[in-house]
Amino acid sequence: MRNTYLHTLICPILLILIVFTSCNGQQKLKSSKVIKPSKELTFLPEVESDPQIAEYIRNVFQDKNGNLWFGTNGYGVAHYDGSSVSYFSKAQGFNGVQITGITEDTEKNIWFATDAGIVKYDWSISDKGEKQFTNYSNQPFLMNKRFWSIFADNKGNIWAGSESGIVRFDGIIWVPFSLPYPEDVSGAFITKGTSWSISEDRKGNMWFTTNGFGVFKYDPSAKLNGTGQSFTRYSTEDGLTDDSVDNIMEDSKGNIWFGTRLGGVSKFDGKTFTNFTSKDSIGNDEVCVIYEDKKGNIWFSSEGFGVYRYDGESFTNYGEEQGLGVRAVQTIYEDKEGRFWVGGGGGLYRFDGKSFFNVTKNGPWE
Repeated sequence: MRNTYLHTLICPILLILIVFTSCNGQQKLKSSKVIKPSKELTFLPEVESDPQIAEYIRNVFQDKNGNLWFGTNGYGVAHYDGSSVSYFSKAQGFNGVQITGITEDTEKNIWFATDAGIVKYDWSISDKGEKQFTNYSNQPFLMNKRFWSIFADNKGNIWAGSESGIVRFDGIIWVPFSLPYPEDVSGAFITKGTSWSISEDRKGNMWFTTNGFGVFKYDPSAKLNGTGQSFTRYSTEDGLTDDSVDNIMEDSKGNIWFGTRLGGVSKFDGKTFTNFTSKDSIGNDEVCVIYEDKKGNIWFSSEGFGVYRYDGESFTNYGEEQGLGVRAVQTIYEDKEGRFWVGGGGGLYRFDGKSFFNVTKNGPWE
């Protein structure tokens, strides 16, 4: 089965038809565009009459202060502060309407990957009653680029993956971060160098997906200590089920999980891969997101089949019959209060332990 519910707007691979411009070379960071919006709109005109948070929910994220953020596919980011929903987009000084990634740094600033660059929400200033966004879109390596992933590591660096490669921000400058691809991946379109997901494991290694070369593990200590190779690449030759990887997640046991474009799910225990595919476990091999809940269950999206929950022994599928109105799932998230969220093409849903129900601007939030 293949979901046809406006699938071209949801899955990144089908956006290859969009033409992009790229910028190469390493330079000092120019002044960032800082915006202090004079007016915050509760609802954007485009979505005011729609009860849904958005027709497409790409990301769900809860910050350290308990606020919920929802990345949309065309309305910027929606923010729930415990009492109401607000939207941040171009009218509020937020550069970008499609949100493809959300992360929080060690200083509680929120970072967003968008279709128009990188945006930072300065929490320290916002605590004083002001809303301030810093738009990183006109600097070298970010110029007019669409980004697909963003991650804040434990050392305070911000990593972001665009259609043409990875950049890293140390708080002062953005610089390109090159992976040792076996061939040239440059180009104006989404390339094999596109990284849909970036993550850090408990040992401090950084992991990067690619669009055809499997995954790379980067050990930042190896070069400094002279203990070995900084980069290790894993591909189908090593047991990975597919070389186009969409998502990376480390579970509570230290296993690394990969959701792939055409091969289902791979679990890596540090030595070997265990694969779960449509031949034995899930309905479709296109897996955009993997998530571990507080009980240790692993959840997978499966294009056209909603989500699967894996308890370590068996799989349970949740789809339309269980109330989930999202066949093309883009995000799975459990917040501090134990609320379990799923979003994608069809809006935002919550899981009550047995079935799913739709959450609109008016809730139910609790």
